Amino acid sequence: MKVTAQGAVASNSSAPEPTPVPLLDLARQNGALEEEISAAIGEVCRSGQFVLGPPVRELEATVADYCGVKHAIGCASGSDSLLLALMALEVGPGDEVILPSFTFFATASAVWRLGAKIVFVDVDPDTYNIDAEQVATAVTSETKAIIPVHLFGQCADMEAICRIAAEHSIAVVEDAAQAIGAEHAGKRAGSMGDIGCFSFYPTKNLGAMGDGGMLTTNDDALADKLQLLRGHGMRPRYYHQEVGINSRLDSIQAAVINVKMPYLDQWSDARSENARRYTRLLTEAGLAEHIGLPGDAFAEGRDAGRHVWNQYTIRVPGGRRDELRSYLQSQQIGSEIYYPVPLHQQECFSSLADQADRLAETDRAAAEVLALPIFPELTAEEQQRVVDAIGKFYASAATDQAA
Repeated sequence: MKVTAQGAVASNSSAPEPTPVPLLDLARQNGALEEEISAAIGEVCRSGQFVLGPPVRELEATVADYCGVKHAIGCASGSDSLLLALMALEVGPGDEVILPSFTFFATASAVWRLGAKIVFVDVDPDTYNIDAEQVATAVTSETKAIIPVHLFGQCADMEAICRIAAEHSIAVVEDAAQAIGAEHAGKRAGSMGDIGCFSFYPTKNLGAMGDGGMLTTNDDALADKLQLLRGHGMRPRYYHQEVGINSRLDSIQAAVINVKMPYLDQWSDARSENARRYTRLLTEAGLAEHIGLPGDAFAEGRDAGRHVWNQYTIRVPGGRRDELRSYLQSQQIGSEIYYPVPLHQQECFSSLADQADRLAETDRAAAEVLALPIFPELTAEEQQRVVDAIGKFYASAATDQAA
């Protein structure tokens, strides 16, 4: 402490740094289960069955029961699950596959790798999911499959999509990588199409400690083919009926997920509570006048279902999204943009640029979306700090305009 020339007391200490609010804190969840996880991993190490061992079979049975399907087939990643699904459906050159451009790269790359044609369809601006009405107009005689993505934890309009598919004898592959436990019209994600695809990447609602994936189906023949394809098309050993790939789920990853599986609904409920709190706090703060709050079609009565909130995504119009994100970063508050560049604008898909004129909502979403922290262990105090920071950002902007 020192005395200034005017006699005022000045402190040598600076203002305290704001408490960080991470976008995601895996240590909170994994730390609470450390003993259970360590014991499960130790059991795998002692068994020596590291690939497709007993934990994998246990997880497959649990996921099948949880999703309400007859079969679940473990694989190496969510990306591989999409590729395997299309391989099992014999998608290839000359076929068209309808999917959204506003999604993670893997949704489209699986189609591209098999030589099929990607047909992008725009999204519903309220849910960011594929627009079922536009799916109907995109169907041609060459359409082999539709891939609806249950983005951010909310199911696409599967009743409408499955109806369109049935009318034209088209397969439906659900990209449910972000939506395990989500529901639509009384059915779980992964149970409504021909094949469901899941990811256990660590950031997902049910995350492993590395890569992992799962496929679900009610079709016995498809289940058998998926099991064959994930192991080089080999049956019995060293006899290959198909040209498959090497995409087997590791026993250690399955063991970790088996520990976490009983907590999944509890975590999903916590995410939902966090989403409701955000919406209430942002509305009470008057911030809904500046930002678009995420739509929950189910809460609004459109369909009976369940949103599991893999992300809480706001819209920031007026070209201010990146500015707000930078401000939050300066306040040590995590956020992320899912997705800044839609797939039809990616350099590797430049040959599909002629589809851009029908993807206006996709382009708008990519320019405006911003995901806020919503992980299950996030506290109410941390959420309040996020909302306060957004409020200060817009208050500062209003002051600058007035000046």
